[in-house]
Amino acid sequence: MSIPLLSYAPSTQNPRVTGFEAAGDEQPRIFSTENLLSTADMNNLIEAAYRQIYFHAFASDREPFLESQLRNGQITVRDFIRGLLLSDTYKRSFYNLNSNYRFVEQCVQRVLGRDVYSEREKIAWSIVVATKGMKGFIDELLDTEEYLDNFGYDTVPYQRRRVLPGRAQGELPFNIKSPRYNEYHRAQLGFPQVIWQTVTRSYIPQDKQPKAGDPANYLAMAQGLSNAGGNPPPRISAFNIDIDSKVPYRKTGETKELATAGK
Repeated sequence: MSIPLLSYAPSTQNPRVTGFEAAGDEQPRIFSTENLLSTADMNNLIEAAYRQIYFHAFASDREPFLESQLRNGQITVRDFIRGLLLSDTYKRSFYNLNSNYRFVEQCVQRVLGRDVYSEREKIAWSIVVATKGMKGFIDELLDTEEYLDNFGYDTVPYQRRRVLPGRAQGELPFNIKSPRYNEYHRAQLGFPQVIWQTVTRSYIPQDKQPKAGDPANYLAMAQGLSNAGGNPPPRISAFNIDIDSKVPYRKTGETKELATAGK
């Protein structure tokens, strides 16, 4: 007999507040099969699904069988998201490298598009992971009323209401807030690594780089010619100089005799 999902009280978060913002570049782009017009739109939708679940879209991690089913209309976007969450790539990259609590947090962020409400929600979903396994947890998460109301069967999940017009800075993206590796595994891999550079590298934009025939290209050559003249003077130590023979001086006795003869 499986343990039912524990109850947890939702807290006030940005995704729970109805937004009345005007559409703009800062708003999340919604990918749905309801408004697909071309093959390129389907490609963009698949890329958005990979970025939402994997945070990347590497060619080696793609699922061609799931993509083919989605393109042919055999499965919905919700089924495609489920396949990515149950894939070997997601299991190796996230499930095997984190505790149940952190795995629950990352799945809620990716699937429901929000942060977990509290530690009690983490514990509630972690019990589901422990009793029903990864597959049972993913199925229950996709069957929640929250997911179906916000994304349904045809929309790719996204981070809901990340940027607020009333604040200068919005919430951090989930890939920065919750990296793939936990602190324990980052320590095993030797992260973070501090790399000191003795040479300061400067970046020059492409439009400001000197073109062919620009005098700036001949600056180094001119400096080399100016430094190429004559042999450098020899370096002589002050202890090897004979001060008595090299420095002229006036003899006092001879000076007095010359002065008397002149008178």
